[in-house]
Amino acid sequence: MKPYHFAKSWIKFGRWRIRRLKAALVWGFTPLRNAPSVFGNSMPKSGSHLLAQILKGLTGLGPFINPGLPPVNRSEGNQPLPEGAVLTNIHRMQPGDIRYGYIHAKEPFLSLLTEPGRATFFLYRDPRDMLVSHVFYATDMNPSHGMHQYYTQRLHSMEERLNAAIEGVDEPGYELSSVCGRYDAYLGWLEQPEVLCLRFEDLTLEQEAALGRVMDFLERRGFTPCVSRSQAVATLQGAIKPRKSGTFRKGQPGDWREHFTQKNKARFKAVAGDLLIRLGYEPDNDW
Repeated sequence: MKPYHFAKSWIKFGRWRIRRLKAALVWGFTPLRNAPSVFGNSMPKSGSHLLAQILKGLTGLGPFINPGLPPVNRSEGNQPLPEGAVLTNIHRMQPGDIRYGYIHAKEPFLSLLTEPGRATFFLYRDPRDMLVSHVFYATDMNPSHGMHQYYTQRLHSMEERLNAAIEGVDEPGYELSSVCGRYDAYLGWLEQPEVLCLRFEDLTLEQEAALGRVMDFLERRGFTPCVSRSQAVATLQGAIKPRKSGTFRKGQPGDWREHFTQKNKARFKAVAGDLLIRLGYEPDNDW
């Protein structure tokens, strides 16, 4: 770790401890000890920053703390962490802490994030919109992305980039799983009864109902809000500030229709099979 990132990390850890003390003084030490630790899990480019903003809104409702730390699977310099370091970050969470990350549905994470005292959320998105968001992010928004040069120097159209993102890439210097490979790594979360699974589309199009589900889940996990349901939902809605996300582009469900060509549709159907049907986005492959 670079000295700058090392120092920044320790400053953030110090700030986290101060925030925990402040939360205990405001809400009480016993309520803080009894609060669940909250974890927001998501696939990349599926609304993770939206979910993180919503969960951070909990700090206005009870003894919850936003530690101000990076995703549990990323370093202060935004580099992937080894599994051992990710586990350490999750084990380090204390009652009331709010963290987020991009964690595959496999052991030991499945058991760890569903144990008593935790409230884990999993957010997923229409794979077609996820692919469009990924391509725009890697091509236009993040020059340091691992696929940036491939998309900008080797490929020359949105159609080509989407097909590459659908099929996956396995060339020297460029590795990208197919759309099925990416989803298969996360879909096990949908089978966990102790995890609240949310669709990105519900958090944007049916927001009040979806946030009501968030509150219901937290109450089942041990949190008792001191305000009415409508006030709690309004507080969480007020925490949503899309423009404050450095990765925000459009966030509009169904945006894929503006970018998928007939060739992209055919390639997606050939590669993804019944993925959209399994996720509930289409009744069949006639779309």
